[in-house]
Amino acid sequence: MTKRNIVQLLTQLINAYQNIRTERQEIAIQFPPKDEEVSLLEELELFTVNLRGYASQIQSTGQIVNQAQTIEQLQAMQVLNIPQIGSFYFGTNGNYEQIKSYIRTLDYLRLLLLEYLQFQSD
Repeated sequence: MTKRNIVQLLTQLINAYQNIRTERQEIAIQFPPKDEEVSLLEELELFTVNLRGYASQIQSTGQIVNQAQTIEQLQAMQVLNIPQIGSFYFGTNGNYEQIKSYIRTLDYLRLLLLEYLQFQSD
């Protein structure tokens, strides 16, 4: 059941990513990186790529290589603890709701992946 939810959420995220193109373009202009800092969109991309990679592995093989290490990484990867993402999420009241929904969905996928992997290791 959790695997099916992961696959559905992965598909939903891929579609949602296309739908937030306009907001991503606005964010690129409104929230440029400071000095040598990674931009908000780059942080979001890194988070997305990691989670989609794990979800794709589960979709295709039903497992993840280095499961214990992946569980540790997923526990540490809290999207709103990433400074640029957290300050954006909580500091833009009423704006960029599609991106905020995307961020919540990403975190939900992270939690589903964690649940799936922890169940597999028991």
